[in-house]
Amino acid sequence: MADNTEKNQGTEEMLENVLEKEASAQGAADEYSLNDDRRVKTLSPTALVVKRFLRNRVAVTGLIILAFMFVFSFVGGIVSPYREDQLFYRTDSQNKQWGAIMENKELRYIAEQDSDFPSVARAKFVLALKGDGNTFESQGVTYRYEEEGPDLYVLYVDGQDAPVAVATYDNVSSSTGNEKLPFPFQYAILKAAANEKTSFEYDGKTYAIDEAGTVMDGTAEVAYASRYTVQAIMKDVFLTREFKEQLIEAVEADQKEFSFTDEEGTTADYILKYDASTSSWQVMQSASTRVFDTYSAPSSKHWLGTDRNGMDMLTRLMYGGRVSLYIGFIVVFIETFIGVILGGISGYCGGWVDNLIMRIVDVFYCIPSMPIIIILGATMDAMRVDPQIRMLYLMLLLGFLGWAGIARLVRGQILSLREQEFMTAAEATGIRASRRIFRHLIPNVIPQLIVTMTMSLGSTIITEATLSFLGLGVKFPFASWGNIINDVNDTYVLTNYWFIWIPAGICLLATVLAFNLVGDGLRDAFDPKMNR
Repeated sequence: MADNTEKNQGTEEMLENVLEKEASAQGAADEYSLNDDRRVKTLSPTALVVKRFLRNRVAVTGLIILAFMFVFSFVGGIVSPYREDQLFYRTDSQNKQWGAIMENKELRYIAEQDSDFPSVARAKFVLALKGDGNTFESQGVTYRYEEEGPDLYVLYVDGQDAPVAVATYDNVSSSTGNEKLPFPFQYAILKAAANEKTSFEYDGKTYAIDEAGTVMDGTAEVAYASRYTVQAIMKDVFLTREFKEQLIEAVEADQKEFSFTDEEGTTADYILKYDASTSSWQVMQSASTRVFDTYSAPSSKHWLGTDRNGMDMLTRLMYGGRVSLYIGFIVVFIETFIGVILGGISGYCGGWVDNLIMRIVDVFYCIPSMPIIIILGATMDAMRVDPQIRMLYLMLLLGFLGWAGIARLVRGQILSLREQEFMTAAEATGIRASRRIFRHLIPNVIPQLIVTMTMSLGSTIITEATLSFLGLGVKFPFASWGNIINDVNDTYVLTNYWFIWIPAGICLLATVLAFNLVGDGLRDAFDPKMNR
């Protein structure tokens, strides 16, 4: 009886040990690693790739950066209160050229019309003054001159009594407006002033003239003669005699600025600046002007300031990111579309078809892409192509020149896949060649294509930014990170306006780096042996 009891207890202990071993084995099965074959059998290929990718912290960081850039570029432009091409203005005080004053140190010619005494005749007259006699010939016409006062020469066509021109250092201006006085009236004024007369007659009327050259018709001033020429920049601006006299006094006193109060009591300040190239004084006026709010510092209204065109920098960055990402994705899709078709046909067909397509690939590898793009960019500049059409041409050109690498990749993968058993079975079942290529071979190349496309996106964005920086890519008013950074070709902007180029450079760096990190993460997820 005791022996049976001991046997039963031993049996129970053995059963407990077996149960414990099974429980521990079950627990160990739950702790299988991700790469364990028994664990892999329970996961789909897509889930396996996703889990491997999410375990790569660096790749996940790149994915987060990309997500932020997409939200910043595509959502930010929508919620921004400003438009991409919206201009902002500010009121600024600027010194604008208002007029000019010059002392006549060379002879001036007054005639009814310039054709009465042309420039060639004027040059011949200057030479005649240095010689003997009082006649000279120009273009088949003989002229004579007479000195009718100090520094006053009257010119006639030889044989005629009516003068055709007057050479003098003075000029005559109207006191009532900008109208040109008749030549005979100017001649009469200059003759009277040169001979220091107090009055003269013209057209049946008697005019008084004083030592300052002021011509009076009774009590009304009608004209005056002066050695200075004063002109306003705007032809419709009439300069009064009082203003000219005060300006002349300031010039003769070598003043740098002066003030003038007009008849309405309005006082304006003027700045005098001597221009040696024209031997004249530039009259500058300080005025409040509405100008573009260029290079405004960051503020509550413009978080990243404004650019050289007075546009909000933050909004331009958002739209610029949208354009750069658009171009990157479209170019990569064009490259992939052409590369997959030609690479698939080349790898599957082999023979002369493979040789022909590979020689075409070699030709595209040898094409100097950058010089071609520069030439076409300069051509589009000369033809003034619309910026939106130009952007389309840029994407097509970059895509057409960049497919060769993808075609070679697809060809190499298909050459190894077409000898596999599943392809032999597909051929034995009578499936047509196009279906075998695009339904059985190409899907097996997709992992490598995804990695290549992701890595190519970064390089494409860099290429677009380089072209835009050189002025050959995206054109104003459209923004891209490249043409935003283009402002740093000015050293002053580079050193003084950091908010113009540093944010765009950071966005460009972060986006390209993120694409490379995601590409490396996908490569490791699709082929885990790469990181062993």
